[in-house]
Amino acid sequence: MATVSSIGISGLPLSDLLDSLQKNENQVLAVIQSRQTAAASKVTAYGKLKDAVAAFQKSAQAVGKTDSFGAIASKVGSDAISVTTTNQAIAGQYSVDVTQLATSQTLVYAGQADRTTSIGSGGTLSITLSNGDTKTLDLGADTSLNGLAKAINADKDIGMNATVINDGSGTPYRLLLTSRETGMENAATSISVSGNADLNAFLNYAGADAANVEQGQAAQDAQLSINGIDITSASNTIDNVIDGVTLTLNQTTDGKATSLNLTKDDTVAKTAINDFVKAYNGLLDTIGSLTKYTVGADNPSSPLTGDSVARSVQTRMRDALSGGFDATYNTNLSQIGITTDPKTGKLSVDDTKLSKALADNAEGVKSLFTSDTGIGKRISDTADTFINSTGSISNAVEGMNRTVTDLQKQFDATSDRIAQRMDTYRAQFNQLDVMVSQMNSLSSYLSQQLSALSGAKSK
Repeated sequence: MATVSSIGISGLPLSDLLDSLQKNENQVLAVIQSRQTAAASKVTAYGKLKDAVAAFQKSAQAVGKTDSFGAIASKVGSDAISVTTTNQAIAGQYSVDVTQLATSQTLVYAGQADRTTSIGSGGTLSITLSNGDTKTLDLGADTSLNGLAKAINADKDIGMNATVINDGSGTPYRLLLTSRETGMENAATSISVSGNADLNAFLNYAGADAANVEQGQAAQDAQLSINGIDITSASNTIDNVIDGVTLTLNQTTDGKATSLNLTKDDTVAKTAINDFVKAYNGLLDTIGSLTKYTVGADNPSSPLTGDSVARSVQTRMRDALSGGFDATYNTNLSQIGITTDPKTGKLSVDDTKLSKALADNAEGVKSLFTSDTGIGKRISDTADTFINSTGSISNAVEGMNRTVTDLQKQFDATSDRIAQRMDTYRAQFNQLDVMVSQMNSLSSYLSQQLSALSGAKSK
């Protein structure tokens, strides 16, 4: 912008006049800035609206999952077992007696003086497990204890892990082979090496103690009984005995069976439903704050007052809710204790009525939210039309961002024009200032001359 500090030698109020012209020109910029502020406020408001819709969609997707209904709570009588359940489990009481845990086989080889010296050269390692599987491994050039451990551990199919330990003796380095899975069927019955006689003599194992190897720990299966029924398992994790229940065996019960109680737990369903109601009410609060009009206020309008997108969100979400009805079980929201306030449109939950519905009509409540035409999917699909990449909120934000960009370009162009115009004014005012100053000087000179002539004539 042009400055006016050098104007004023003529005595005319040209600086004040330029300031007034500048302020008048800047009014155009103020209008553009006001429009920029309004557009930026709308972008922010759309972001808040989108977040609220996304939060409501997330709650709808949660309540729309079948896992949210029919949960089973478990309680065990001791630390001997741990339990996880799915909604496929059935309430009941069980007595679990663990007499033996599943273990892995460990083979311990004779000590070696050095862990980096190769035993023979090359060779192919073969390991046969009790289940009949035989796996082979090309050992390569490094057949030291370190090389063997590295090669065995790098093969995901060999069935065993290898470790080198130091027992502190004169020949301290000992190779340990441990089956990767517990249970008798995963134990090694035969280990041999072809193509390397020295290494074969060291590693050879045929299901019994050999010259260079002893069985540190034998593989065994887990043994337990559930309600008097004997069960054998290769793993300490058992998930195919009681429907919907995974048992983890931690220790034996020493002849004192531990209890396992499975009971119906509606806490998960209630939490999902209450979160859903809370998210919907939060969406309404957000829309209300973004669209309200305050009569008598200096700035009565909010960023989205009268906005069609915000109105559409409120209308379509309400319709998706009110249209929720499960024809199979003749169930709707009001029947399970969820009602709408006629003044605010917000939802409320009658916990007593909801508890009764979950107790008496659990499948009906579940279907109302989780079926293909259930409320969970209806809300989620409706939300997508607003917040996905081509949704109306996304489109509105994109359009408003373009408006902000265009207004900035308009502001910059207008600012440049004003600067040029003020430069022109200043140049013209400088010329006027100089001209008036010269005229003032000439007028002063003529006045002096006339005064002198008048004095001479009088004499």
